[in-house]
Amino acid sequence: MRLTGWRVAIGVGLALAGAAAAQAPPSRATATFAGGCFWCMEGPFEKLPGVLSVTSGYAGGSVKQPTYEQVSAGRTGHAEVVQVIYDPARVDYERLLHVFWRNVDPLTPNAQFCDRGSQYRSAIFFHDDTQRQAAEKSKGELAPRFPKPIVTEVVKLEAFWPAEEYHQDFYRKNPVRYQSYRMGCGRDARLKELWGAEAGGAK
Repeated sequence: MRLTGWRVAIGVGLALAGAAAAQAPPSRATATFAGGCFWCMEGPFEKLPGVLSVTSGYAGGSVKQPTYEQVSAGRTGHAEVVQVIYDPARVDYERLLHVFWRNVDPLTPNAQFCDRGSQYRSAIFFHDDTQRQAAEKSKGELAPRFPKPIVTEVVKLEAFWPAEEYHQDFYRKNPVRYQSYRMGCGRDARLKELWGAEAGGAK
C-alpha cells in the first residue's frame, strides 16, 4: 500500500514537472526576413540583445540549394533573406518586426534601393500562425503613415537555404567595400526619408 502511494506521488510529481516544462517559454526561436541585400540586414539584427545568430540566405523560390549566381540572376524565385535565431525571453518577435520595417523600403515592389528584381523584394517569411498574425498586425498599423500602399509580402516560409560562406557577416569582413556599396546604393538616405529618426530601428 505504501509502495503504491509512493508511485502515485512520483507520477503526480512527474506530471507537474512536465506541465511546467510545457509552459516554459522556448530558449530560442527563428524569424526570417527579406529586406533587399542581405549584407545590409545582418547588422541591425545582430546588434539586438537577445539575438543569438543571423544567417544570410535565400527563401521563397522553387530551386533547392540555389547558388548566389542563380538567385541574383532572378531565375529561381528566391529572395535574399536573413534568418534570425533569438531568445524570446530577451527579445520578442514584435521587436524584430520593428527593426525589420525600419531597415526596408516597404513601398517599392520587387526592389530595395538601387537593387532591382524580385530577388530583392521585401518580405516577412513567417514560421507559424503567431508570427503571421504579428506580421500582419504590424503591417496594418504602419499603413496609415505612408501615402502609398505597403507592398511587403507576408508569406509562409517553406525552406531556407544558407548563402555561401563569403556572404556571411560581409559587413564585418569587408567593411570598406560594404560601406561603399551601402552609400552608393542610397540605402541610408532612403531610410531616413521614409522613417526619419526611427531609421535603422534604433527607436
